[in-house]
Amino acid sequence: MSRAWLLPEQIADVLPSQARRIEELRRTLIDGARSYGFELVMPPLLEHLESLLSGTGHSLDLKTFKLVDQLSGRTLGLRADTTPQVARIDAHLLNRQGVARLCYCGPVLHTRADNAQSTREPLQFGAEIYGHAGLEADLEVIDLALDGLHAAGVDDVLLDLGDARIVRAVLDGLAADEAVTGALARKDASALADLSRTLSAPVQRGLAALLRLYGGAEVLSAARAELPADAGIGHALDDLAWLASHVQLAHPAVRIGFDLSDIGGYAYYSGARFSLYGATANAALARGGRYDEVGAVFGRNRPAVGFSLDVKALALAAAERPVTAAIRAPWGEGAELRAAVRRLREQGQIVVCTLPGHEHEAQEYDCDRELIEAGGRWVLRAI
Repeated sequence: MSRAWLLPEQIADVLPSQARRIEELRRTLIDGARSYGFELVMPPLLEHLESLLSGTGHSLDLKTFKLVDQLSGRTLGLRADTTPQVARIDAHLLNRQGVARLCYCGPVLHTRADNAQSTREPLQFGAEIYGHAGLEADLEVIDLALDGLHAAGVDDVLLDLGDARIVRAVLDGLAADEAVTGALARKDASALADLSRTLSAPVQRGLAALLRLYGGAEVLSAARAELPADAGIGHALDDLAWLASHVQLAHPAVRIGFDLSDIGGYAYYSGARFSLYGATANAALARGGRYDEVGAVFGRNRPAVGFSLDVKALALAAAERPVTAAIRAPWGEGAELRAAVRRLREQGQIVVCTLPGHEHEAQEYDCDRELIEAGGRWVLRAI
């Protein structure tokens, strides 16, 4: 094979069978969001870099492909995450006073993949609620994410809950250093001890306690005993308990865990956050949470909560779906045949006409019926 035809690393073509699954999932997720009242938006794939990276921090800067606009000479970026764009739409284009429910689905590009198995071109689906500070919005977003995974055929789900406010409160006003939060997420006690050596003793004790605070419902009780007696921490723990109890009522089969040291995902999370894992998935299938500060850089700081997932990764983790069987039909010029084929397609049937000279290829299609002429009429017959 000529090297000219090789694609960049961790970029791949999607072939028909997998493309069908991905597209079916995309439609299912968008229809599911619509059933909740979410409106679809379609932000552009590229923007001026300063707008695209506004308020999203260093991590997205490193993930973002950059290029020069030949029309203006300004630097453009190919989006690595759609949430900042939707925040801009809410702030500047919609500018609604009340609640806005927005969803989206489109490709994003990463300079580096999240792991060795993932793609650098995820198909990102997301849903976000703007304008409501209460936990009702957080719960609605979690419900929608769980419903989406269930519709995809992922039923053995673990919901992992945490809260960005807890780590920040333990740090006692210090900036959440990327190395520290990374060591917490990896549960790397040795690295964390080295990184926190210059911090105060209460902060060191709090960080060490966070390393142990992951597991089941007992984590919340342990956190109240081991973490500093801080009002913000207490409020965050109360919120997590409320969310867990309400999720369990609506989704009794979902397993719920807590990881108080992982603020997860992007640096803009400001409150409760969550990750969803399937039984066979090594990485989270969906991530979300509250990010009330995401619109501040666009001049409109209002409550926001949402989640996103990669439809391609979800398609790999989802249960196999039966292929919709098609109907095989001969090609012909007769008006009756053409009308019969058109009627079937209008009814939502898949009709594959075998083109002249290719009749032997018909078995390549998933057909369980064929259109035949009988008694002067075109009728279906099982194959």
